[in-house]
Amino acid sequence: MLRKLGTRFGAQLLPATLGLGPGLGRKVSGARGQGWLQPAGHDTGVKVYNSLTRRKDPLIVGSADATSWYSCGPTVYDHAHLGHACSYVRFDIIRRILTRVFGCNIIMVMGITDVDDKIIKRANEMNISPASLASLYEEDFKQDMAALKVLPPTVYLRVTENIPQIISFIEGIIANGHAYSTEKGNVYFDLQSRGDKYGKLVGVAPGPVAEPGDSDKRHASDFALWKAAKPQEMFWASPWGNGRPGWHIECSTISSLVFGSQLDIHSGGIDLAFPHHENEIAQCEVFHQCEQWGNYFLHSGHLHVKGKEEKMSKSLKNYITIKDFLKTFSPDVFRLFCMRSSYRSAIDYSSSSMLEAKRLLLATATFVQDARAYMKGQLACGPIREDVLWERLSHTKAAVKAALADDFDTPGAVDAIMDLIHHGNRQLQLVTKHLLWVTCHRDPAVLGVLLCSAPSSPTLSSFLRPLEFLWQTDSLFQGTAARPLCTAWWRSWSDSGSRSGSLPWPQERPAGRPGGSSCWRGSPCWRHATPCARTSLPMASGLRTGAAHPHGNCWIRGRRPQTRELRTREAGTTGSQCGTKATDTSAV
Repeated sequence: MLRKLGTRFGAQLLPATLGLGPGLGRKVSGARGQGWLQPAGHDTGVKVYNSLTRRKDPLIVGSADATSWYSCGPTVYDHAHLGHACSYVRFDIIRRILTRVFGCNIIMVMGITDVDDKIIKRANEMNISPASLASLYEEDFKQDMAALKVLPPTVYLRVTENIPQIISFIEGIIANGHAYSTEKGNVYFDLQSRGDKYGKLVGVAPGPVAEPGDSDKRHASDFALWKAAKPQEMFWASPWGNGRPGWHIECSTISSLVFGSQLDIHSGGIDLAFPHHENEIAQCEVFHQCEQWGNYFLHSGHLHVKGKEEKMSKSLKNYITIKDFLKTFSPDVFRLFCMRSSYRSAIDYSSSSMLEAKRLLLATATFVQDARAYMKGQLACGPIREDVLWERLSHTKAAVKAALADDFDTPGAVDAIMDLIHHGNRQLQLVTKHLLWVTCHRDPAVLGVLLCSAPSSPTLSSFLRPLEFLWQTDSLFQGTAARPLCTAWWRSWSDSGSRSGSLPWPQERPAGRPGGSSCWRGSPCWRHATPCARTSLPMASGLRTGAAHPHGNCWIRGRRPQTRELRTREAGTTGSQCGTKATDTSAV
């Protein structure tokens, strides 16, 4: 019986199997937090907003090797929507932060409510069994969470698979004098027996709601632990007659089965704070006869439809399913969208906010790609102030960790990272400012084929790189900026010239070449590049070319040759440097 094993679960099972540490420590004073006991154990270095105290408290867990966390799971009667996704993604972010940044090994338990009034009603509408309906949408929920890259809990526990344990838990509450059964077969929690200890989360317990005339409660504020069976409903046998569990008792039992009388972290949406979490606290503390069951309660804010005060929910019929959302945006975009606000705050959903998150994600990925290319020597650029970048990186790492230690301030962490990206991009833009033209000459062995040297200073238009562009597009450049061919690399606009529509060529353009924008078309040196399906970046050795300079009708790379060298080179050249118009090389 769970009632008899409750103390042993807390005192022996968890320390032995999960390594959970010592119990409660000293009391902490304060108007809202008076009576809250600061735990003894491992200080994570994080300050977290605790709904029990309504302030930021040091997050101290029983053990860094086995931090206990209970998460309220879904009631599986329909598809999950973005409101659910927002809560689970936000807490997944926090879980990853505690694990990767602060070294906590999280043991997370999630309860699945697979028997409920909503499940029974929906099953009747669909003419299937409640068990079949619950199984269908439980699997659907897990698939949605996987698609959103939410880590699964350590263990899922279903209500219907723990009915005997729930019955034992209720028996323990009755034995301790805090619940009563009725002639109709219902069992209620006696709220008055709790006295002024009820209301730890909400401060003052709200007044009771109106009850039907046939209610068998002693007091209107009492809540159900066990519900007597109704016609056409699923039920289980119990000492009080056939019936099924109440909502709140499920989570208290499931959490206690694994973690016993002490829980580090409990999480859920803000709408669960009352009455669900408040009733969980009351049930667990009277069953375990402990002064404090859960040490930290974390609550996430609602997802709102922009322009409305209402939250996204099925009852209001204003929701977007996770599956529909993922047809338009990636899970990483949604995760960044969630990180741009505090997990505790309400957040407005709109297409513009999602597009902004997408833009920031692309900017981040682009910078990482550029930085890796630079580190591999695949980026042609001048000297970069690496000392400045290393100093900035060190500062950013410290700023990110400080933000995450302050109640998981992901907006602050994102801002610090974007600032690093901004400074990094300024360095890259600085060294790629002056663009030059590529040298092209005919291959004497293959008729009609142009050989072009790799560009000496490629413009890092990484935003366009996924679209197979290499060079920056200039709106003043008359025509599409040059793109890479399958067999050659071409140059785009040169920053050394006048940036005007009437004079789109470098001021030092070769003699005799007209200044009109059409002059570049058809030239073997300056020509419009035909795009190809796929192109690799040039090798690092090919990028280390000299500065180009004009010679005749072409720009050639390397130092400017002396007169004697130039004559010798021209005399020994088999193919002309620029000569007649070249054929299209895109198919080569």
